[in-house]
Amino acid sequence: MSKTKIKDLNPEQIDRIIEMGWEDRTPFDAIEQQFGVSEKDVINIMRREMKPSSFRMWRARVQGRSTKHQAMRREDIDRFRCTRQRSISGNKVSKR
Repeated sequence: MSKTKIKDLNPEQIDRIIEMGWEDRTPFDAIEQQFGVSEKDVINIMRREMKPSSFRMWRARVQGRSTKHQAMRREDIDRFRCTRQRSISGNKVSKR
């Protein structure tokens, strides 16, 4: 996917990016692959859309977290979601 500008994202995409940003096991690389926004853009979206205290709490939690940065993960982890998480297809949670 090509680089996406934040202003070109619709509200549903922004909501999903925020949701993925909060998920501890979803790396920024997966968000970039799906939506074309960089880690810096995700941080800007989170800063813009969240209350300041919530943003500071989120930022402190994800900084340096190996699960949010693909390069810091162990080599044997090649997925970006928990094995117990339901399948996600086209930003919609699949029913079992």
